Amino acid sequence: MKKIVTLFISALFATAAVAQPQVRYIKTPRFARPLVERWIAEYNNSHSDVKFQIAQGQTEAALSIVWDSSDAQKETAKVVYIGETAVLPITTESSEAAKLLGGKRLNENKLRELYFENDEFDDEEERNKTFEKINIYSGTSSASVAESFARHLGKSSSLLRGKRIAGDDLFLNKAIEKDPLGVTFNTLSNIYDLESRHVKNGLAILSLSVKKEVAATLSEGTLDNVLTVLETTSLPEVVTERVGLSYDRNDDNALQFISWVLENGTQYNHAYGLLNLDNEVAKAELGKVSNLLTAQR
Repeated sequence: MKKIVTLFISALFATAAVAQPQVRYIKTPRFARPLVERWIAEYNNSHSDVKFQIAQGQTEAALSIVWDSSDAQKETAKVVYIGETAVLPITTESSEAAKLLGGKRLNENKLRELYFENDEFDDEEERNKTFEKINIYSGTSSASVAESFARHLGKSSSLLRGKRIAGDDLFLNKAIEKDPLGVTFNTLSNIYDLESRHVKNGLAILSLSVKKEVAATLSEGTLDNVLTVLETTSLPEVVTERVGLSYDRNDDNALQFISWVLENGTQYNHAYGLLNLDNEVAKAELGKVSNLLTAQR
């Protein structure tokens, strides 16, 4: 009888082990985390053999969110792009910085003058009176868009003046809230409230040298208005970076997840502050994954 009970318990454990789905982890910066969480929830609902989760700490990840100039992208060419992020210059509403910069319409040259050291200025007196009073805040982590912002303006992030903030770029909002002269830059999902679709309370987007109607959309429009403008208008003053998933080409589960994202998950891009890729580019990215999956069969 004891032997039968032992065999029965062993069988139960074996069944449980077989039924336990595999787990894969996804590493993501905070600006993309709500979108990735939505993907995971939708994917896990329809796939029982493998479960995806957000990677915590040093957990080894099967997939990682990267963008054009991120460290992870530099280390590997195995990236499939799923959308774009946009970066805008911001300060706090009604702050001293907002008042000082209120009459400035910033083009690429003025953005370089405001944010970076060692530039040649058209009007040194203007820089001394206005820009030198401003305190610039930027991120230092590998998940920061500081390098993207700098590279877009033809600079290195090491030349960003002012104070560098460790940790996620969301902390930059907190830094300028505490400094009346504080100015920074951030991604749309860190600037806009994803529920109300308006700029977060207390934040203000700096005026850019763009057409009047575009300027009105950037300063007063909803997140959806801004996404539409950025997808249909080329604006040199606005930093955009392709966002993708880096992967192990030998991990079939990871490739299946990416394929699902490209076919079903990108419909959530706008809801979470990302721009969509051009249709032809999106088709090409899906083709890359389809070819890899076909080759493995």
